[in-house]
Amino acid sequence: MKRPSLGAILLGLIPFIAVCFSVSLWDRISPTVFGLPFNFFWLVAWIVLTPLCMWGAYRFELRRESGTENQKGGER
Repeated sequence: MKRPSLGAILLGLIPFIAVCFSVSLWDRISPTVFGLPFNFFWLVAWIVLTPLCMWGAYRFELRRESGTENQKGGER
């Protein structure tokens, strides 16, 4: 099993940090976005954005694997 690339790790950490550690920055009810309190909108938005970050991490890994396969194929 290969270790994930730094880019994939960082893209995976973005949603985690946005949901877990930014609560103190936006923990308010008074502003609303699309009729939702801002804190609820923030969490729902990250539920939608998380798969995009994971897709980006997957693309990083695909690019890295295809690069190593090309290098191995050229050594033969």
